[in-house]
Amino acid sequence: MIEGGGIPAPVEVKAASQSLLVTPEAPAALASRGGGRWFADFGRAMFGTLRLTVRAAAAGTAEVCLGEKLAPDGAIDRAPPGCIRCRVVALALRPGVNTCRVVIPPDARNTGSMAVRMPASLFEVTPFRYAEITLAAGDSLEAVARLAVHAPFNDAASTFACSDERLTRVWDLCKHSIKATSFLGLYVDGDRERIAYEADAYLNQLSHYGVDCAYDIARRTFEHLLDHPTWPTEWALHFAPMAWADYAYTGEAGWLARHVDALRERLLLPLARADGLISTETGLQTPGLLARLNLDKPMRDIVDWPPGSFTQGGTGERDGYEMRPVNTVVNAFHGWNLRLFAQIARTLGRDEEAACVARRASRVASAMRRKLFDPSRGVFRDGEGTDHAALHATAFPAAFGLLPRSARATAAAFIRSRGMACSVYGAQYLLEACYRLGLADHALDLMTAGHDRGWLNMLRAGSTVTLEAWDWRYKNNLDWNHAWGAAPANIIPRFLVGVRPELPGFAVARVAPQPAGLKAFDATVPTCRGPVRVVFEGGGRRRRLTVDAPMPFRLDLSGIAGAPLRTRLCRAGVVRIER
Repeated sequence: MIEGGGIPAPVEVKAASQSLLVTPEAPAALASRGGGRWFADFGRAMFGTLRLTVRAAAAGTAEVCLGEKLAPDGAIDRAPPGCIRCRVVALALRPGVNTCRVVIPPDARNTGSMAVRMPASLFEVTPFRYAEITLAAGDSLEAVARLAVHAPFNDAASTFACSDERLTRVWDLCKHSIKATSFLGLYVDGDRERIAYEADAYLNQLSHYGVDCAYDIARRTFEHLLDHPTWPTEWALHFAPMAWADYAYTGEAGWLARHVDALRERLLLPLARADGLISTETGLQTPGLLARLNLDKPMRDIVDWPPGSFTQGGTGERDGYEMRPVNTVVNAFHGWNLRLFAQIARTLGRDEEAACVARRASRVASAMRRKLFDPSRGVFRDGEGTDHAALHATAFPAAFGLLPRSARATAAAFIRSRGMACSVYGAQYLLEACYRLGLADHALDLMTAGHDRGWLNMLRAGSTVTLEAWDWRYKNNLDWNHAWGAAPANIIPRFLVGVRPELPGFAVARVAPQPAGLKAFDATVPTCRGPVRVVFEGGGRRRRLTVDAPMPFRLDLSGIAGAPLRTRLCRAGVVRIER
């Protein structure tokens, strides 16, 4: 007899620095395939293991196979490409009724020295959607449940549905990815390594804020990374964005104050030459600097990942970027960080320091325009000493507000012409650049694209969690559980729906929808002061917008009108606009 109901409530397990839940889940579908073989589909992948009850006629073993991917014959793919997971475990049975938790053997790669380990109070996990259970003749399966491990997550905190079913599916994929990958209580890069990386953490943080009111994992990950940083130059330049995002969304300055000195170190000021531009290749990475950053080897510029060496004959995700000693993307990050740190210092009452850093930010922006910008084409070059202009060299400065005002049109045209010529990581900044340059229609096209460099391809491949790369052929060792591929989970609420903090802690919100070609959407965006609901209807001649917010908000209808309009400050409550 199979018991489909009676699944108990989640059990909370508290470790020293984190709180995780173990949620028993019944299969969405369970079928006998004859010969003692059972197949369970849990509907979506989660990290966990299997608990099953087997009535055994005699002592023996059962085989349990857990996997993320199906083979063409409908069985679990037991030899999946890359680092897509499949684990096969033998389960010892005694005569009679056995209720067992499948013990997942540790993986050597993701339990290494840099990896974040499962709490000792829990058990080893693997990501899986499907389970195959093979029993000996005379044995029967009585019950089966997945023990899913994840951080506390309010599934009802955020909602999004729209007139384009493709975008709704992408949203659902990305939202679930944030919950599914929270199994360690820190943001990690995926199951292949289980290592925290700064860029992954920032993207995960933004997306977590977009789907739930949860701020503790981002803070824990930030603090973990201060002690365990990674090698890319630009990754060090994600600490200030993480800290500012925390303050913008929570309004709590005390946490900023505790880390302000560490943030200043990670501006990488010692790498600057006289004009303010920085480089990791001019002999300025001294042992003292690396020690202050807790690094045991020099930083290297990354721009995007992976390079072509991770593919069979591919070119990688840098759009042909020429890696020069003075690198445009690196300096765009540096300029952005200086602006953010000036705001942080001002927030903390360090006005003299704020003014000094703001002046340095202006100097960096000026030097970028003089030495890295090509006025004849209206785009940035990849770096000093090259005329090549990859997508990244213009998209990143555009996302950070570092474009010359006169270049907005040329930059927008260039960005539109390049399509998705970047990775799932680069897509975060490409989409931000699109919305900041008035390319909401292009952003919508990118998020709903049907080719193999988009989120629908992840669903088409069979995954229910975002991939590490667009497809196996773009990164041959990819895994199927990387939250850095879930950019729409924050892009949709922040830019398409348009809900962002106008003042720290959402004392005042900003609501600036950019629906582009959508006929309608209905969204709930979580904030620390309560949910903001935005409903847009634009299928006919008239366009209607309803905003229900628990705080005052500044309403910007430029994205609906298709032209710049004056904003208006609205009181908390329901506001209805028809145009």
